[in-house]
Amino acid sequence: MSNEYYKMRIKLFLTPNTSNLSFDHIPLLVGVVHKWLGSNNPFHGNPSLYSFSWLQGARKGNGGLNFPQGASFFISAHDETLIKLIVRNAVDQPELFAGMKVREIRMQSNPSFDREEEYFSVASPVLIKKKEENRIKHCLSTDQEADELLILSMRNKMNIAGIDSSDMTISFDPDYRSAHTKLINYNGIKNRANVCPVIVKGTPEQIAFIWNVGVGNSTGIGFGALN
Repeated sequence: MSNEYYKMRIKLFLTPNTSNLSFDHIPLLVGVVHKWLGSNNPFHGNPSLYSFSWLQGARKGNGGLNFPQGASFFISAHDETLIKLIVRNAVDQPELFAGMKVREIRMQSNPSFDREEEYFSVASPVLIKKKEENRIKHCLSTDQEADELLILSMRNKMNIAGIDSSDMTISFDPDYRSAHTKLINYNGIKNRANVCPVIVKGTPEQIAFIWNVGVGNSTGIGFGALN
């Protein structure tokens, strides 16, 4: 079926906040997304084949964030069933946090992705985790193994979704001069994640899948979403 049929990304527009929002609010956003998915959803406990961006439109002040014009963010998924579930529950339960509510939801079709190579900026930092003996290492975009770990993680998700992962590659842009990391406090756990565009090579189906599910680890809790 054509890409026009599949509408796998929604953009949500929120009302302004009525109280100050902490810089460490990502767990709150995760909680809202999981609320809309529901505790008995078929996606619970499985690798996340979806991603979502951080809130846009913030202004810093008073030791936190404010959204005087309202905020926006997107949720993207491989399975349109998940998107339909979120839309239905977001309409029924529009409240988020800090007084913000959903005021509008817009659907977005997959782009055509008719080139063999696409360049994506990140809508949330990319987390890359690697087990080393008794600890977890957070890899940087400049680490030699970073691109390989991005590819391995994506191949696992493609295999789960039944998508051929042959010849697909993902790499951080080595020439991006503004690449940096962010230390994200997630419920007391500090995660060193990467802010750097990625270059994706593959078939239109592979690229659309990656655009929807995000890259790296923990996309289900707000990392690795792609613009």
